[in-house]
Amino acid sequence: MIQHIKRTHLDLQKYDACIENSIQSRIYAFSWYLDIVADNWDVLVLDDYKAVMPIPWRKKFGIKYVYPPFWLLELGVFSLDEKVDYTSFFKILFTHFKFVETRLNTDNLIQKSTSFLVDKRMQLISIKEEYQAVFNSYRKDRRKDLRKANKADLSEKWDDNPDILIQLFRDNVGKRTPFIVEKDYDVLRSLMQICIEKRVGEILSIYNKEHKLVASGFFLKHKTSSTILVSSTDFNYRKNGENTFLIDRAIFKFQKNYEVFNFGGSSMKSIASYFSSFGAITNDYKQIKCNNLPFLVKLFKR
Repeated sequence: MIQHIKRTHLDLQKYDACIENSIQSRIYAFSWYLDIVADNWDVLVLDDYKAVMPIPWRKKFGIKYVYPPFWLLELGVFSLDEKVDYTSFFKILFTHFKFVETRLNTDNLIQKSTSFLVDKRMQLISIKEEYQAVFNSYRKDRRKDLRKANKADLSEKWDDNPDILIQLFRDNVGKRTPFIVEKDYDVLRSLMQICIEKRVGEILSIYNKEHKLVASGFFLKHKTSSTILVSSTDFNYRKNGENTFLIDRAIFKFQKNYEVFNFGGSSMKSIASYFSSFGAITNDYKQIKCNNLPFLVKLFKR
């Protein structure tokens, strides 16, 4: 039996244990992570926490709806058994929320196509082998970028201040994404600080020979995977392979302790192609997008 349980009534110990031990385990689904990034969240719980589906939600004009928070790449269903019935979760979800937009994860393997499931893509690279073997899978243009970076005397600095990355992102990527507001940057700052304290997150910054910050990224670590959560370059300094150098140095470090490097994913062809040039493969996953609101109120999400 699946129950809709509010965050305040959740057995956190059982919930987090399910996330930790699930087949689909992801750092984004832990209660502490969702408490930071989601305005509100409930959970669909199967039996005694045999499977869970966290649901971030907001309210607008008195209507509760499911939304995808910033700084959260995957959610979906997390189960202790491979034979989980995703359809039963979706049915309960749609009885409680008439508007739903949320990501599943790459381990939620759903074969049947339905109108409310949208295809998305995520790029990953295996880093099980030694660094040189991973490097050999880089495309020629990535190797060329790294030669430029070496000639330009770019240097790496780990454990930089979160505010330095946030400011770089705000001044560059942020100017092209005005829907990211001040509150979202505050959430990102809190998230990075907590992840660093828990030793599940690290910041890497790249500086040029004039000691100018030219690229920076924040990386999450969970079980066998390392993932780019957020990164940015200085758009005025992109001629010496700055972003390629950032990613390469992260791969070099994480290759020693992790098996997978996750680029964070993109369905945009240009970005996906760039990630693929490191030898990454593309994994498909689904996003739920469903609007069952009455006709006169469907406009509230436009």
